Amino acid sequence: MMANISDLSGVALDSSRDSSGSGSSSRSLRVAENVKKKGETNPFRSALSSLSRVREGTTVKGNDELERNLVVVETTAFGRGLPPEAVSLLLDLALSLRAGSVTCSRVLKFLIPASVVPQEAIVRGVSWLCVGKMPVNAQVLFLRWVLTVFDLIDCKDRLRAIYGFIFSFVTEENLCPFVCHLLYLLTMREHVQPYRVRKLLDIQAKMGRQPYLMQLLALYKVFRPELVSLSVPTRMRTGFKNHNSTWKAALTAVQRKNRAEVMADHSLTVEVKEKPTSRKRKLHHLEVPALSSAFDTNPDRKVFHLQELQSFTELIQNIHNIELPAQMGSLLGSSLALHYLDCVQDESAFLRLNFWLGHSLQEEFLLCPADGSLSSLAEASQFLSIILSSQQFLQESFFSTESFLYKFLSVWDGSLLRTHILDLLSHVPLMPSHYIKILVFEPLMQLYFTSAVFFKCSVMECLNNMLVKWLTWHSVNALEDGLDISLNSNGTVTMTLSGFMDTIIELVRFVGRLAAEGLRLENCHVLLLSQTLNFYETVCDMFVKYGLPLVIMPPAGVFYPALLATDSLTVDRLGYIMYRYRKNLTLAKKQEQQSEQTFHISRNTYQEFNQHLVAMVSCLWNSKSFLPGTGFEIDECLLTQTKVPEYGSRFDLVHHPAFFKYAIEFHEKFWPRRKGLDLASIKVGKYWNWYVEFLFSQGFDGLNDFIQVNTGHSSSSGSSSQAARHLQRPMAATVSERLSGESAHLTAERCSVLTALPARLPARLVRRP
Repeated sequence: MMANISDLSGVALDSSRDSSGSGSSSRSLRVAENVKKKGETNPFRSALSSLSRVREGTTVKGNDELERNLVVVETTAFGRGLPPEAVSLLLDLALSLRAGSVTCSRVLKFLIPASVVPQEAIVRGVSWLCVGKMPVNAQVLFLRWVLTVFDLIDCKDRLRAIYGFIFSFVTEENLCPFVCHLLYLLTMREHVQPYRVRKLLDIQAKMGRQPYLMQLLALYKVFRPELVSLSVPTRMRTGFKNHNSTWKAALTAVQRKNRAEVMADHSLTVEVKEKPTSRKRKLHHLEVPALSSAFDTNPDRKVFHLQELQSFTELIQNIHNIELPAQMGSLLGSSLALHYLDCVQDESAFLRLNFWLGHSLQEEFLLCPADGSLSSLAEASQFLSIILSSQQFLQESFFSTESFLYKFLSVWDGSLLRTHILDLLSHVPLMPSHYIKILVFEPLMQLYFTSAVFFKCSVMECLNNMLVKWLTWHSVNALEDGLDISLNSNGTVTMTLSGFMDTIIELVRFVGRLAAEGLRLENCHVLLLSQTLNFYETVCDMFVKYGLPLVIMPPAGVFYPALLATDSLTVDRLGYIMYRYRKNLTLAKKQEQQSEQTFHISRNTYQEFNQHLVAMVSCLWNSKSFLPGTGFEIDECLLTQTKVPEYGSRFDLVHHPAFFKYAIEFHEKFWPRRKGLDLASIKVGKYWNWYVEFLFSQGFDGLNDFIQVNTGHSSSSGSSSQAARHLQRPMAATVSERLSGESAHLTAERCSVLTALPARLPARLVRRP
C-alpha cells in the first residue's frame, strides 16, 4: 500500500515508528494523544470512520453529515485514489444498501483504487449480489466496475472458487453480457461442464446468437470440444464491449500521479481524454504487462510459473506443468513464453491473447484521441514492434491484429507509424481476392496516389514482402494433391488452389497498376523503379522457385521505363527478370507436354513475353529501336521530327544512356590516340565481342544471362583473355587490324520468336550470323 495515497496508512506507520522508538510510557501516551488529535483533523480518515458506522435504515435525504463525508471521500478518490481497505469498506457500504440505492450508485462511480483491489471485497460483493436486494442498475454498475478493475485484483483464486455462483446470473437478461465477460476472464478447463454448456445453448436458443454468448461458447469449445457441438466461426468480431468509460478518466489520472509506485504487472491500459474535441488517436499505455501468476503461490499445486523460467531446458522439462499468466499480453514480452505458445499450440491461450490484443489495439489505440507527444509515439512504436517480432517468431499473425489493421487503414494518414503499420500489413494471411480488394487494396490505393514517392516505395516493399510470405506459405503448406490448402494452423478455414491463385493474380495486377501509374506521376523515379523491379523479381520466379504454375508479365508501363532507364543497374535487373521469365515459361511448357497437365499460363502470357523479348533484343542488340515489327513502334514522322540521327541505334548496348559511359571508356582504352569519338567502330567485328565481354566484366550478370540465352552469344575464355590483352596495350590498334566481317546487327526478321500455345519454346530466340 502506498503511503502517499492513504493518509490512514501513513498515520499508522508513523505511530508504529514513534512507539517503537519511545523508551517511556509517558512519551507513548503523548504520541498516542497527538495521533488522535491528528486523526480528528484528517477529513478523509474521519469520513471513512463515519461511513463505517452507517447502519441500515439510515436517513439519506437531508442527512448533511452523510453528504459531507461522501463529498470528502469522493474528492480524495478522484484526486489520489483509494487504498485497498477503503475500497473494501466503501464497496460493502454500497452493495449492502445501508445508505440506499442512490448512494450505492454514487459510491460505485467514485470507487477508484489507487493500487490494488482485494479479491475478498469482490467475493463479498458477489455475495451481496446473490442476496437479490440491489436494483438491476446497481447490479449492472457493480459488474462493470469489476470488469474495469479486473487486472488490479490482487489474486483471483477465490473468485474462480465461486465460479458457479457467478455463472448462475447468466439467466438474467440484463446481466448476461457482463456475466459472460467476467466468466470469459475466469474460465479454466475444470469450469467447463456439460450442464453449463447446455444452459448457455438454451439461453442462445431464446436470445439468438449473441456475440457475448458465442465468445464464451468458443472458449468452452477450446477447452472441451466434445461438449460443444455448435459450429463456432474461426474468426469473429469482439463480443464484449468496453465497459470502463465511467471510471476511465479517473483511473488514468490516479495512475499518472502514482505511476512510480504502481507495480508494473498491475497497470491498466486506460487513458484520459485531455482534448475531447480532438480526433487524433491516443497512444498512451500501450504496454506489454510483466509476467505474473494467475494464482497464489500454493505448495500443494504442482505448477511451474512462466516468470520462473530461466532457460529453454527448464521450459522443456516443465512444459506440461506450466501455468499461463494472469494477463496473456505478457507472453509477448518473453521469448521463452513464445516458445511455449509455439510448442503447445494451446487454442485457449491464443484465444485469450487475441482478446487482450484486440482490446489494446482497438480500444486504446484506434478509438481514443491523442496529444501527439513524442513519448506516446515512442510507446506505440515499441508496442507495435513487440507484436511484429512475436508474429515473426510464431510465423503467424494474430487475427486481432488483422482486424485492427483493416479498420485502421480506413482512417490512416499514411505517416503515423508508417514503418510498423506496413510491416504488420505485410504479415496479413491469405484471403479470398474480393475481401483483400476491399479491406486492403482500396484504402492503400487512395493513400498511394496522394502521398510522396517515398511512401509509394514503402508500399511497394510491403506488397512484395506480402507476396513472398504467401508464396513461401504455399510452397510449404500446400497439400500433395494441390486442391485444398489450409489457411491457418490453428483454424479450419481452407482455400482451393484456384482461389489461392486468384488472390495472387489480384495482388500482382494491383501492384502493376500502382507501379505503372506511380512511375508516370513520379517521372520514373529511380527508387520507385527499383522497388517495382524487386517485386517483379519475385513474380518472374513463382513457378520455378515456389512451385506455383502461374506466370504474369509486367505491364508496358513498367517494362519500357526500365528498358529505357538511364542507370545501368535497372537495365541489368530487367535483363535478369526476362531471363527468369524465359526459364519459368520453358519449364512450364515442358512439364505440361510431359505430364499433360493444364497450367494457368494462357496464350496471352506467351504473346506478352514475345512482345517484350522482341522489343528488348531489337533495342539493345539489333539497333532497331522503335521500328515496325520490333514490338516497340513509334510513327516514323515523329521520329524524324526529333532530328536525332540514326534514331534506331540510340538505345543499343553502345549508345544506350545507361551504357554510354562504358562505351566511351572502352573506346578510349582501345584507341587512345584518336582525337574524335567514333563509337560505331565498336560494333565492327571482334571489337563488338570484346565490348560485350567488357560489359559483362563490369558485373552485369543479369544482362549476361539474358544475352547468352536469347542471342546465342557466349563468353569464351580465349576472347576474354584476348580482349584483356588489348585493353592493356599502350598503343592503339591500327585500322587495318579490324576485321572486315559483317556488322553485328541482326534484323528483326531473323529473330526466332516464341509462338503461341501449343508450339514449343525454342532454345534461342536470336542468333548472330
